[in-house]
Order: sequence, then C-alpha cells, then structure tokens
Amino acid sequence: MFSTRFLRPAACVAAVLALAAQIPAGAQDAWPSKTITYVVPYPPGGTTDIVGRLIAQRLGAILPGTVIIDNKPGATGAIGSAFVARSAPDGYTILGTSIGPQAIVPNLVPKLTYDPVKSFQPVALVGTVPHVAVVAGSSSYRSLGELIADARKRPGQLVFASGGNGTILQMQGELLKMQARIDMLHVPYKGDIPALQDVLAGHATMMFAPIAAALPHIQSGKLKALAVTSKERLKPLPAVPTMAEAGVPDFVAEQWQAVYLPAGTPDAITRRLSTEVKRILAEPAVTAKLEGLGITPVAGGPQELAEIQKADTLKWGKVIKEAGIKAE
Repeated sequence: MFSTRFLRPAACVAAVLALAAQIPAGAQDAWPSKTITYVVPYPPGGTTDIVGRLIAQRLGAILPGTVIIDNKPGATGAIGSAFVARSAPDGYTILGTSIGPQAIVPNLVPKLTYDPVKSFQPVALVGTVPHVAVVAGSSSYRSLGELIADARKRPGQLVFASGGNGTILQMQGELLKMQARIDMLHVPYKGDIPALQDVLAGHATMMFAPIAAALPHIQSGKLKALAVTSKERLKPLPAVPTMAEAGVPDFVAEQWQAVYLPAGTPDAITRRLSTEVKRILAEPAVTAKLEGLGITPVAGGPQELAEIQKADTLKWGKVIKEAGIKAE
C-alpha cells in the first residue's frame, strides 16, 4: 500500500496530486447525484413560476435524479435570491428568477443581503417577456389614449396596480407616468396574481400584466388589452397595438427570465447546466409553449445574461432616480 507518512510536505502534496490524476474523470463529474432544488423567488402561478416549472420538468427528465421547485416569495424576489446566494456552490440549488431581484431591486435597496452580480454565477438567459396594459373588461376605456386623457383630467385619481414595489410592473407604470406626463396612484400587491385580480374586479384602474397571466382573461373578455410593451405586436395578441402605436413613443420595456447558480459553482457544472437549459429551450414543444405565453425564447449564455443584467440595472436605476421612487 502506498503511504505518504514518511514524505516531506512538498513531496506529500505531489503524491496526493499524482493519485488524484489517476482518479477517473467520471468520478469528478458526478453532478448531479442527488435532488436539485430549483428556487423560484415568487408565488406559484406567475410567469417566473410557470417558466421555472417548465424548465425544471425537462431538466428532471434529462439529468439523473430529481429537480424540485421551491417557491420562496417575498420582498420582490429578494428573499429567494438571498437564499440561493447563501447556498452551497455545488450545483444543487438553482435560481430561476427575473429582472426584478437582479436589476431593479438593487437600485431601491442599497443594503441587500446579497450582491446581484457578485453573489451569483450567470447560467442562461431564458427569454424576454413583454407585458400588456390591461383594464377590466367592464371598463369604459377603449384605448390607452382614452385612459391617458382621463388621467390628465383627474391627476392622482386613477390607480395602477403592480405585483409589488420594485417589480418590472411598477417600473412600467412609472415610465408611463413620466412619458405621458400623467399622475396615477401606485398600489403594490403581494404578487402579480393578486394585483390582476383587483384589476379584474375593477378595484384598480389598470396594470401592466405579464402575458401569461393576462392572456386567458383577455381571451374571455374579462380584461381589455390596451397596448403591449414590446417593440412589435405579439403573436398571441395580433390586434393589440404596441405602446408606440398607442401614442407613447420610445416605450419598449420587457421583463426577462434567467437562470443563475451561487457564485463559486464549478465552471464544469455551470457549463453543463447552461448547455442543458439552452437545449431545452430549443425543443419545438418548449418553444411553442413559451411563445404561447408571450415569451420570446432567447437561450442566451452566461455572457449574454450578464450584459442584459448590466444594461437594465442602469436603465431602471435612471427611472427610479428621476421618478423619486423609494423602497417601502
């Protein structure tokens, strides 16, 4: 039996490295060998949750072992993000998140318990998610122009709902106020779905809603779609104008969905997960599902995700500063 007992320290290290080199590569690439937790920092039912479950289901079928969804909502996604940031960087805790916790909230909360850049390893940019400005089906507004005109007549009396302070939904409402020169009252809710429910009931005047959550209600007539926030019209809503077509030029604002790992995760695991996620997004059935929800698949790699995160951090930071938005 080989022993390092009588070797000097330097020789001992060399011997250990030599033995490690003899270990089969497969033994070092055993990931995954146990259950993976896919953390969604929002409640069930929203866009991020729907996307997360779609990816987790396919990952579970591709990778050995099981992938489970763990919803950790709260603080506009910051609670779930902080949980993943504190997790072991071993590839067994994944963050499926969106623009809010990674590019908006950091501009509102300077002392987060995680660093949106340094605490995470970018894995994949899943896709971009345009939103739709909606009012209740019973609303008298037939267009975005009518709503803006009424807001100018009654400053501060119209209510726009959002899924919470610091969400992309709030940012779009604030951007509309700035560009249309109107004043509306912002009412934050604990998630996109509760906000949408109050718009459906007529308790809130309007909101910018994720396509996935709003589409069934638009199709049933319970909601009216006034405009979409994408540059071009959307396949699921071909008759709905863009914000520019509705009278608000230079208004393009999209959420994005992404996958991260804790900082320090081995590069081999990051590359493997990025490859698998991009492979999943290329599947025709997955692409069709995402497009049906109004999501444009991107399947971007770590670098593309890092770049869009940086750009949107600057963009929404400017809106927050100019609008004087404060964390509540």
